[in-house]
Amino acid sequence: MEYLPQHIEALIFAAPTPVSIEELQNVLLENFGVRFAQKVMLEAIEELNKRYDLDVHSFEIIEVAGGYQFMSKGAYHETIGTHLRMQSKKKLSRSALETLSIIAYKQPVIKSELEKIRGVSCDYAIQKLLEKELITISGRADSIGKPLLYSVTDRFLDYFGIKSIEDLPQPKDFALPENTIGEPEALMKEEEEE
Repeated sequence: MEYLPQHIEALIFAAPTPVSIEELQNVLLENFGVRFAQKVMLEAIEELNKRYDLDVHSFEIIEVAGGYQFMSKGAYHETIGTHLRMQSKKKLSRSALETLSIIAYKQPVIKSELEKIRGVSCDYAIQKLLEKELITISGRADSIGKPLLYSVTDRFLDYFGIKSIEDLPQPKDFALPENTIGEPEALMKEEEEE
């Protein structure tokens, strides 16, 4: 189909969340009566991105959260960040970020486990994260009282610009020398004293 890339471009542009290849295929099948192969779809997206490689474009199509979405290029993140900081007064609180990170790494997780790790009540943080659709209730645990289980959503992946939960930094990455605080000599001295 001659204008396949433009149809894909229009669908990705109009979608409020990342659009999967399967969703794109289903829409095009419904509209044109042809199911395009995944390879053809990916080639069309690649063709679009070749166009966006030119300096006249400030955006590109990125694979994120199991689908494709328009994103700004890295060179423009500071300008956009300034705009968003000026526009958005409601950020995630530190407690909400802590709760969200525990859920992301331990999911599915129950509230009592979150509170055990954080050492404080997580009711308010969970409520705010549910409202922002960054987490979801993913079921009930098989323990006494059948407590709710919480997991992150695709919106979480989109919010942080990652493809899947496996793209999160691993705990071993935090133990690298460049992630330590203090002077190396002082840290070694502390370890020797212990």
